[in-house]
Amino acid sequence: MQLLDGKATALSIRQKLAVEVESLKKVHGRAPHLAVVLVGDDPASQVYVRNKEKACAETGITSTAHRVGADITQEALEKLVTSLSEDDSIDGILVQAPLPKHLDLLAVQALVDPAKDVDGFHPVNVGKMCIGLPSLLPCTPAGVMEVLKHYGISCSGKKAVVIGRSNIVGKPMALLLARAEPMANATVTLCHSRTPDLAGECRTADILVAAIGRPRFVTKDMVKPGAVVIDVGINRTDSGLCGDVDFEQVKDVASAITPVPGGIGPMTIAMLLSNTVQAYTWRMNRT
Repeated sequence: MQLLDGKATALSIRQKLAVEVESLKKVHGRAPHLAVVLVGDDPASQVYVRNKEKACAETGITSTAHRVGADITQEALEKLVTSLSEDDSIDGILVQAPLPKHLDLLAVQALVDPAKDVDGFHPVNVGKMCIGLPSLLPCTPAGVMEVLKHYGISCSGKKAVVIGRSNIVGKPMALLLARAEPMANATVTLCHSRTPDLAGECRTADILVAAIGRPRFVTKDMVKPGAVVIDVGINRTDSGLCGDVDFEQVKDVASAITPVPGGIGPMTIAMLLSNTVQAYTWRMNRT
């Protein structure tokens, strides 16, 4: 069994980005600039934003956090995001989810300039991804593809099963796996809570991606011997962090598997940084 170390892969990506950023600063006179909008005091979101700020600092990317109260109105939040979109000194914008229930996340994301949408969630970028045009890709699915690439695991001609159909991971993950690209070209099944015989579908997978947010949901009997298992889940339990895959069971049948923590989580931040540098480069080359 091969352990797919996302932490080490992410470190390699960040080190390369740091060199690239230093070079870009000499050409353009400033570093890429990421603006993060954090609404309220959700503990997990606070941790994520601090980790992103630290990663930006280590890579040489300028980061600015706009922290606002949970009682902010939809109008005020939209005004803030619009002002960031119009600010020429900012290259990437991230609105940290989840938002308080009275706020419409999709409406806010739609106001982000697609050229600064480093989350890859704007409808324009989603559309470009669907038809294979260059775009800023959703960070977590892009991180999965980078891990597979780093370890030389090609999906071409293989059966991939994705559990979960969220707009953040499941749907874009299925699209990236099916792309007509050397490391992709998989035949993909997208499963969810209404899938008949979910376990049976999972057992057909050469590449199994779990992204449903249910602790240790994927068990040994759901995995085809020799499959590559990618665990996107991060669940907080009384015994600590765990993924959507029962790692201790599944590692005995999988040919390769990502751990939690230390798997796809660090890759999500690495791809956010990569998107920020990409957005900066595109914008600078356009002006």
